[in-house]
Parts: sequence; C-alpha cells; structure tokens
Amino acid sequence: YFCDMLKVNSISLKYHQKKPVLEGVSFSLPQGEHLCIMGESGCGKSTLLKAIYGLLDLNKGEIFWKEEQVLGPKHHLVPGFEKFKYVAQDFDLMPFVSVAENIQKFLSRFYLEESKKRTKELLEVIEMTPFANTKVKHLSGGQKQRVAIARALAKEPELLLLDEPFGQIDNFKKNSLRRNLFSYLKEKKISCIVATHDKNDALSFADTLIVIKNNKLLVNDSPKEIYSNPKEKYIAALFDDVNQINLNNNTLLLYPHQLKVVEKSDILATVLNSYFKGSYWLIEVQFESQKVFFTHSLPIKKKTKIYLEISVKA
Repeated sequence: YFCDMLKVNSISLKYHQKKPVLEGVSFSLPQGEHLCIMGESGCGKSTLLKAIYGLLDLNKGEIFWKEEQVLGPKHHLVPGFEKFKYVAQDFDLMPFVSVAENIQKFLSRFYLEESKKRTKELLEVIEMTPFANTKVKHLSGGQKQRVAIARALAKEPELLLLDEPFGQIDNFKKNSLRRNLFSYLKEKKISCIVATHDKNDALSFADTLIVIKNNKLLVNDSPKEIYSNPKEKYIAALFDDVNQINLNNNTLLLYPHQLKVVEKSDILATVLNSYFKGSYWLIEVQFESQKVFFTHSLPIKKKTKIYLEISVKA
C-alpha cells in the first residue's frame, strides 16, 4: 500500500487574463502508477504537464509530491521540480554529439563504469543501440524523440512526464518501444504521466485515465471502465469511430464492433460503403437519418439492405 505521491488539488490556470486553460482540476497518483491524460488538441493536456513539472504559476490550487509543494517559476530561478523529468514535444538535445553522449551527460556524477552500464541499458530500452555513436543531428524526428526519453530516464526520476511521447515514431517501432518503456518504468517503480491522443498509449499501459474536455476534468477512472462505459460521445470518440444511435427513445453509444448483421431486427439499414481495414472491413450504412459504422469480415455491396443488432451489451 502506497500513499498517493502526487496530489493535484483544484488547480486553475489562465494565461494573461484570458479564459482558463485549466479549471478546477484535481486527481492523485500513487507511486509507480501510470496515468494517461487524453482529450482533443487544445483541451489543456500539455498545460497540465507543464504545471505539474513546475513550469507555470497556478492561479488557484496546489500541487504536492509526497509532502513537498511543487512551485512555479515565481519561486525558482530555474523552473522545474528536481525529482521529475519532463519530455516536451520539442526535444532539447545536443545536436553535435553522439546519442550515447547525450544520455551520459546526465550521468557524469556517477562512476564511469556505472554510467556506461546505465547508458547501454537505456539504449536498449529505446532500441537505439546501433546508433550509440551517431551524432544526434543525423537522426530522424522519431529517433530524437527516443533519445530525449532515454535522457530523461538517465537519472531515474521519481515521476516522468511525457507529452505525446510516440508522436513522431513509426508504427512498427512504436509498439515494441511502448512495451519496453512502460515495463522498464514499472520495474523501476517510476511514476509516469503521459499526455496523448493515441488510445494505444492509454488502453494497454495506463493504470488510470483522465479525460479533459474544454479545460475541465471530465472523467477519472480505469481505462477499461472509461472505454466500456463512455459517459458521452466525446469520450468514446477518443478510442474509436463511435455510433450515436437513437433507438426506441434511447440514445446509445456503440463502437463498430458492437454491432453485427442478423436476419431480422429493429435496425434496418442500407449499405453506403465498405472500407478495408486489414483484419476486417468497416461498413458504413444509413439507418433512418443516421450514418452508422460496424465491423464485418467481408465487404457488402452498396445499396444492400441489412438488419443490425447490438452484439454485446450496450
């Protein structure tokens, strides 16, 4: 049992008297847990990370790590809380030295052997061992992103803050990198907060998920609970195409995989399009005045009339 390490108490923040960028946001995070922040672009995700790291002064509320208050730039010559590391979307790397040196720069206080060992370990976590001696300026955006993550981990922070950490990384690299990184953090009991709009960051790796809409916290729960019982369309749409179907005076939110073709039902629809998605087809149909999407193993001819039913409990 851990007491909550991070406490964010009703924080509000606005830039230059404009409307708030964050309003009344509260949550806590136990040690070693991973939290994901999701929401549309501009909802306040990045601002929240910066506030937690101590880069912004709050208008209201307070942030604590254990017993210590995290304060903004007004209180510190060099802003940023020393027990945290923050990887922004622009990576502040040293372009003219190698990948290994970028990581080692933060380990100079350790013994040399220890520092080499840590660098090797971190290169493996980010899958960049072959590039250890490559100068950073020759790397792609995605590779730089990985070096920035390794560099943030070099000193084993107590909390790692990541802003769209896999945004520039190719899909085939992204999956194994994510698995590597999050298992490494769990093993080292490093708490982590990820701001993302990629559902795969949230569903597979977060212990807790918070969704922000219009600068306010909308939900705070386990990813499974939020995905399975979305409170509103905005939330469901963060994970998948979502159908909002009006049926017998009820409004239902359904993902495409929750509908299937049957011989007879209340939902009679006309096929508009079939989109190939690799392991399945996404079928677009017209039902009354609504467009509805469902998944199917084969394409269906345009204008075909079909019946649909809900295949899992809505």
